[in-house]
Amino acid sequence: MREKFVRSYIYPLAFISVCRYNIREEVIHMILDELLKNRGMTKYRLAVDAGIPHATLNDIFSGKTKLEKFSAETIYRLAKALGVSMELLTDSGIRESEREHAFEHGLPDYLQHDLDAYKEGLRNHSTLLDCLWGELYGSINMAEISDGLITAEHANYLRKRFLFGESK
Repeated sequence: MREKFVRSYIYPLAFISVCRYNIREEVIHMILDELLKNRGMTKYRLAVDAGIPHATLNDIFSGKTKLEKFSAETIYRLAKALGVSMELLTDSGIRESEREHAFEHGLPDYLQHDLDAYKEGLRNHSTLLDCLWGELYGSINMAEISDGLITAEHANYLRKRFLFGESK
């Protein structure tokens, strides 16, 4: 921890750049892992379906090689095999995913609890979904209006994403 502090004090720009890279790479891995999980697909199956070497895919997942270093054709093949747009795998798609991740995590405790409970209710087809919806709606309003702990943009994102049918 001390080394991290010293590096950030002595070389702040380089350290920030490294942190930004690590977060971006982590988001890429989260996106790819989630896509594979949702499709019940292994990395090997993805490599075969995309027509790219398994070693290349391992380099992407291990962080050895950044996705930006690959050709548009490779990204296209990956996107096609995963059934997503190329944009999702590019920088703008990653920025949007980072924003979404930030808007859904690190919330006030009561809001995070209600959001997690609502997501769990959706996954489990809970018979109490209407109650969970109401709790989440109230918590979003409380965090935005009464407590001022989230911005209007943040609150609107949560409402659109979870309450008013624009979920993914």
